[in-house]
Amino acid sequence: MADQNIRRDAEQMATVASNISKVFVGKESQIHTLLVAFSAGLHVLIEDVPGVGKTTLARCLAASVGLDFGRIQFTPDLLPGDITGMTVWSPEKREFLYKEGALMHQFVLADEINRASPRTQSSLLEVMQEGSVTVDGTTHKLPQPFFVIATQNPTSFLGAFPLPEGELDRFGVSFSLGYPGGEDEMEILSRFQETDPLQQLEPVTTPETLLRIRESIRRIHVSEGVKRFIADIASETRSSNHVKLGMSPRASQHLMLAAQGEALFRERDFVIPEDVLDLAPAVLAHRLILSAEARMENIDPRQVVARVLGKVKIPTGLNER
Repeated sequence: MADQNIRRDAEQMATVASNISKVFVGKESQIHTLLVAFSAGLHVLIEDVPGVGKTTLARCLAASVGLDFGRIQFTPDLLPGDITGMTVWSPEKREFLYKEGALMHQFVLADEINRASPRTQSSLLEVMQEGSVTVDGTTHKLPQPFFVIATQNPTSFLGAFPLPEGELDRFGVSFSLGYPGGEDEMEILSRFQETDPLQQLEPVTTPETLLRIRESIRRIHVSEGVKRFIADIASETRSSNHVKLGMSPRASQHLMLAAQGEALFRERDFVIPEDVLDLAPAVLAHRLILSAEARMENIDPRQVVARVLGKVKIPTGLNER
């Protein structure tokens, strides 16, 4: 049984999901995955074709949680200094001062991230991993809690630059939205016919509450058996014929943290193997670099993840504590 704090935190995030649904139609599974990652402090990458609601979903979450929001539209002429900030000369003070970049917000939407040059993309690396930026040898801490949600177009689109492996590995979770069904599209047309409901969306939680929930998730118990299960999954990805570059140790940590977040949403203070299985596709698919054999067989990353999970023995008889 979960204690009252776990139940309270789960109910708080359910309220956020309900608030998002006032604007964003359908896609409950993707919203759940986004909120698990957000609650656990894992950055999110959404890849899909233009116009399916990637930016709208991000803005709905930002409006619902009351965090300081900043949006960066990535373009080919965007420079690293535009993101991280730069030092500029102040004639009044007769010294160089740090001018904050677009990342100095609690909630950052990096829109169409793969339209910027690889040099600009790489400026996100330290920020997403360390929660700080270094400019001219001086480190500047980012406001907390800090969260990045990035959107990208398929790499087959014109003007898109593939994200490097190191940057992909910084994103804890990735998923696609897909087109809405017929009834959902009818509802979208009705909601947005006369006004934009996003403009009326009010926060239903606070930054302080989010920091508390993130601490709660870190304290959720993970047994040795579940840790071994995650380690076995990592080992299987590294030996699979369909994978050229398998899970990193960072990916293993992200998978465990996502599973802890899933446990909290299920009002449990301990992780079970099903939590790992539920989040594994979203945590792993974007990180695995497929082999030539997989590409020849026309196998996509999520199919590879499913095959990997099918080869790893699921632990049974685990104690809750």
